[in-house]
Amino acid sequence: MTPEAVLAQPPVRLSRAQREHYFREGYLLVEDAVPPETVAALREVTTGFVEASRRETRSGPVSDIGPGHRPDRPVLRRLKKPDERSPVYWDFARGLVADIAADLLGRDLVFHHSKLNFKWQAASAADAGAQDAVSPDQVAPDQVDWHQDIQFFPHTNYAVLTIGCYLEDTDMSDGPLAVLPGSHEGPLHDLYDAAGRWTGHLRPEDAAALPADRAVYLTGRAGSLTIHNCRTLHFSPPSANPTPRPLLLNVYAAADARAYTPHPDPTVHAYELIRGEPARMAHHDPRPCPIPPDWSGGYTSIFAAQQGEDAA
Repeated sequence: MTPEAVLAQPPVRLSRAQREHYFREGYLLVEDAVPPETVAALREVTTGFVEASRRETRSGPVSDIGPGHRPDRPVLRRLKKPDERSPVYWDFARGLVADIAADLLGRDLVFHHSKLNFKWQAASAADAGAQDAVSPDQVAPDQVDWHQDIQFFPHTNYAVLTIGCYLEDTDMSDGPLAVLPGSHEGPLHDLYDAAGRWTGHLRPEDAAALPADRAVYLTGRAGSLTIHNCRTLHFSPPSANPTPRPLLLNVYAAADARAYTPHPDPTVHAYELIRGEPARMAHHDPRPCPIPPDWSGGYTSIFAAQQGEDAA
């Protein structure tokens, strides 16, 4: 749907000003949007998965494990497919946040995917005194470089967005999500390097040309929501906090936005209609989208791609 058509529909959760801000700037921060009891439930189940990751030795279908991971110092970078892992996550994805997605995408809405990303401070100098310490250069940085989302999963139009929920209070020390306002109306960048290898981030020369001083850092208390359009340029700096920063991300698309490349990491709920009616026709935006690698053979995470761990 076009922004004008969406705005013509009455909202469920957001104000007119919030919806207009999203369409104008390509992002929205909704502070204290999620009730404390819901955040507590999400946090409880998340803690269980972090504890379970201590027994993992490598990345698998559930956990994306970072370098330096060990039982006494887990480095769980991503819990994959949280909507499949617990009904607590799925109930959240199809509840309040789906209402908010419908306020921005239209009443006919499909679920695309979810993930739970963590930020972990690199091994500290204090660790260096331990006999089995992990040196800082063995732990991959947790910074996520500049990128846009839609190049990972092209659709016939750009009515696709991501809603993140901070499960812990997040300030500048936690490596918050940062967005470049208005960049959703700009070009889509190449996420391959000069040799044609997929990296999942802008080439250094393209990133250096961005007006990074205009970036907005989306900090907020636990229960705050970050929302960004699939074309919006965004990144997150490394964390300086030894406490992990979990961000639960759910991705939605308007029903008339149809994917035309393999889904990077489909779940049992991928493309499930969660609001409204199925689309009878696809809406085609004339602006082209770069094509990603063929994900039908599997996908790890943006962390693995950006740090050169994937072969793609």
